[in-house]
Amino acid sequence: MTALLETSGLQKSFGAVVAANDISVAARRGERLGLIGNNGAGKTTFVNLVTGYLKPDAGRVVLDGLDIAGLAPRRVRRHGVSRSFQIPQLFASLTPEENLLIALGIASDDGLSSWQPARSAAMTAGLEDLLARFRLREYRDHSIAALPGGVRKLVDVAMAVTHRPKLLLLDEPTSGVAAEEKFALMDVIMRALEGSDATVLFVEHDMEIVGRYAERVLAFYEGRIIADGTPDAVLGNADVQRYVTGMTP
Repeated sequence: MTALLETSGLQKSFGAVVAANDISVAARRGERLGLIGNNGAGKTTFVNLVTGYLKPDAGRVVLDGLDIAGLAPRRVRRHGVSRSFQIPQLFASLTPEENLLIALGIASDDGLSSWQPARSAAMTAGLEDLLARFRLREYRDHSIAALPGGVRKLVDVAMAVTHRPKLLLLDEPTSGVAAEEKFALMDVIMRALEGSDATVLFVEHDMEIVGRYAERVLAFYEGRIIADGTPDAVLGNADVQRYVTGMTP
């Protein structure tokens, strides 16, 4: 199957620090990939290069045949790339419903003007669909600031899918979530994405989450990918155990 996302020879340095060193990846449409590595390994730099938050020093980022390397985040988003953040980027004084309506308004042809009391039937249907898929109905009228971290994560991801992206990048979706809630959170996210052919890349430090939800894993170390394969193969790789998971082979 033709790759949806292809990066080739991606390079990015910050002074003497090489954050991305010849990163070449091909991801199929609909594939679920986990990105692992210690802090500073290059995972978030890779995500930022793909989403336009950083411009590469060299290399290409090709999405569905179009080179998007160096485009601004807003233009990258228009081409079908969306993301959530490790710290959810939400309007804390508003409710989940209001945050989602803003995102739906931005994603619509009418823009922000669509977020009004007299909203369209299509926008109302989209809102109800998101609230149901992401299990947010009971929180719809609560202030974001008063909600648990896991619920805020769900709102952030739901906002990221409002324009039906081809490529969705999730930055540490379970960070800050209680251990006993992490699987339930990921279950909700993955079930909400069922039926979508979006390619999903998620950065994650929890190897249990990676092993359960990723079809394929990319392991980063010092700006390079040191392993690429199934979860069992990558997590069992000697270099990954030595440099990423801290296990002695």
